[in-house]
Amino acid sequence: MPPDHQPSDADDLILGGLYGLLIGDAVGVPYEFSKPSKMPRLELIEMDEPRGFRAHPDAPPGAWSDDGAQALCLLVSLIERGRLDVDDLGERLLEWLDSGYMAVDGVVFDVGMQTDAALSALRAGTPANESGPTGEYDNGNGSLMRVLPLALWHTGSDTELIENAALQSLVTHGHARSQICCALYCLWARATLHEEADPWASAVRGMREHCETKPTWQRELERHIRPDSKPGGRGSGYVVDTLHSARLAAEEPNFERAIQRAISLGDDTDTTAAVAGGIVGLRDGLSSIPKRWLSALAGRSIVDPLALELLANRDEPERGRR
Repeated sequence: MPPDHQPSDADDLILGGLYGLLIGDAVGVPYEFSKPSKMPRLELIEMDEPRGFRAHPDAPPGAWSDDGAQALCLLVSLIERGRLDVDDLGERLLEWLDSGYMAVDGVVFDVGMQTDAALSALRAGTPANESGPTGEYDNGNGSLMRVLPLALWHTGSDTELIENAALQSLVTHGHARSQICCALYCLWARATLHEEADPWASAVRGMREHCETKPTWQRELERHIRPDSKPGGRGSGYVVDTLHSARLAAEEPNFERAIQRAISLGDDTDTTAAVAGGIVGLRDGLSSIPKRWLSALAGRSIVDPLALELLANRDEPERGRR
């Protein structure tokens, strides 16, 4: 918890989402690239990884990866600009890649291939809303992993939230499928924050209504994302797999078990756990996160002030957030 802050119930949920993302990411970092069959038993999955699991030797202990750093780039951009500004977001993502901005100890130890290609295009002068690759096979989870702060910050309509979630995806992942997954996740997060009885079903209804006037989006939603399917169990880097794997992990009864289940799926463990951790943290609140994980999370001097700014920002009168 940020120092000297006494959270309300709503604050506890917001902070649970933000810290849940970062802690899920940090717990998952050492296990990245491991196959499910090689994972330890659930109860042995910890931030202090068992022997034989250290995917990123250069990563500071307890550090979030590119997932958390990019999420914080988005958060600080929203707070400082007072709106979604994809040009500003793009500049911050370049600063992260080049200088370790929003990375723990300034160490950048992972970057996705599609994100790297997009940022190279951005550096070469491509506009931020066109820099993300748009091919069928350019649907990695790099824009989904960072989008949660938008849902935590945004207080406008669901339509505006959908449009903003899709827009921020364009910087690194321009295909409609990635945009829709980001938007659906943000609606899921909002419904979770509002403590709706079935947040996923609520998000799907909202997404379907939005897609009624967008045939391409409607086809992507129903044919490829398949929101009525059972939660999946593949920890791959494909954006649809990540979304459904997070749904599977979120079926667990508490935050600790949800993170362990997400990581047990193997492969892109940090991102699956970050996406799941954001949702379950929103559901159960900051108070549900194991204290040993909060204490071991590195980079608190970066995130704690931003968390307080996020809460203060939500309490301010509307400032034309569109």
